[in-house]
Amino acid sequence: MTRTEARRVEALAALRAESQERLGQFFTPRRAASLIAGLPRLPESGRLRVLDPGAGAGSLTAALVDRVLAEAPGVQVEVVAVEIDPDVVGYLAETLADCEKEAGGMVTTRLIRGDYIELATGGLGADEALPGPFDVVIMNPPYAKLAVRSWQRAAMQRFGIDSPNLYAAFLALGATALKPDGQLVAITPRSFANGPYFEDFRRYLLRTVAIDRLHIFESRSTVFSDTGVLQENIVLSATRDGTRSKVRLTVSHGHTDTATEHVINYDDMVRPEDPHQFLRISAGNADTAVAEVMAGMPATLKDLGLKVSTGRVVDFRSRQNLRETPRDGDLPLVYPGNLREGVIEWPRNLRKPQGFAVLTEEDRKLLVPSGCYVVVKRFSAKEERRRVVAAVWDPAVNGQADVAFENHLNYFHANGTGLDRDLGVGLSLWMNSGIVDKFFRTFSGHTQVNATDLRTLRFPVLDALRALGRAVTSAALPPQEQIDNLVQAHLIPAEA
Repeated sequence: MTRTEARRVEALAALRAESQERLGQFFTPRRAASLIAGLPRLPESGRLRVLDPGAGAGSLTAALVDRVLAEAPGVQVEVVAVEIDPDVVGYLAETLADCEKEAGGMVTTRLIRGDYIELATGGLGADEALPGPFDVVIMNPPYAKLAVRSWQRAAMQRFGIDSPNLYAAFLALGATALKPDGQLVAITPRSFANGPYFEDFRRYLLRTVAIDRLHIFESRSTVFSDTGVLQENIVLSATRDGTRSKVRLTVSHGHTDTATEHVINYDDMVRPEDPHQFLRISAGNADTAVAEVMAGMPATLKDLGLKVSTGRVVDFRSRQNLRETPRDGDLPLVYPGNLREGVIEWPRNLRKPQGFAVLTEEDRKLLVPSGCYVVVKRFSAKEERRRVVAAVWDPAVNGQADVAFENHLNYFHANGTGLDRDLGVGLSLWMNSGIVDKFFRTFSGHTQVNATDLRTLRFPVLDALRALGRAVTSAALPPQEQIDNLVQAHLIPAEA
């Protein structure tokens, strides 16, 4: 592994920025590779057929071979490693040669140069190139968005799975390449766990394999500290056609120093009644307790008679309507930057237009009628203390006028109209509470807050939300501790 790590560092330094971005390359550091390779179940004898797609410099293969030689020396290992980058293939070939040499005949390797998606979806003689099925598919898949019209996205759709990112395509194809009871082990961004973009992929993955192990890194920058990655990453281990019973969860501050470990029921992670099949990943007993409190909330949005929608104004499509400074007759235009401490400051000097001019009857379809709305940022900055950031658009403060919400905002409404003020303030306090924020983080590994995510939440009943709203007299949001105390007193039963 020492020589492999040196090759990884050398290969990483030699990558061209354009190529690295296009191919989504982030090579696995030695300690992370050892953690990932420690997850598969090893046989006591016989043969272990391994696929490493997007193998890079070969760190995962080398770590897995080292483990097999130490823990199951009687097992014959056959490795198929796939790599697309011609500038990296040489490093991979050296690593594979080391694996064979150190194993004394117990390891055989095959290097395939090519695009894994093309090979696995039937292009260029895939049946010959990728002789499956495999006992273990181990991977650090590439990370890059796939445009709707890209050939990779089209190839995956023909394969029957919509994959909006390279990593999702690799995971789906890796799961498909497994034999029954075979194991998929991967380090992957956590972003697939929720949201509409990955729903088709998520359904396929959860239908094909049963997740039995998850490892969570508390720090965003821990795993790929030398590559600048800021995505939240997890390591998952899953079994083809496995039993959906228990999931072992571990959390570490660094690559290997496990801080906590607990076991949860599979149905607590993927709820059978959840139509979107979100993964709710709790990092410990505190997260589990939060999930139980949220599950005990009595109401859904439908029960409350409320809906959540995404702002209708896409500014680059409505340039002719935008006004830097509102003039007589212009209507308020609200951006995320207008949300401050629970209220919406409008107009505000944001270097963003603050006025919306209605030029045609079609423009009116982009507005919502005058009323009280709870507005939530769709994207929170990484430095913000809360993932969910909500504020109230209040006619008593902002004026009686129809309003335009920009597309980077979601807003709660009563079937297209405003809420009463007590309900709006109470709902805003609930959305800004620590318990909602902590729960949201159990299924969201990125800073995006989708309308679909908000629709899946549970809520207190209307009377409780209104009572919470009446408990606050100032327009501005109270300090976080006071919000949480109010929520605890008004909305959460004492036994929780």
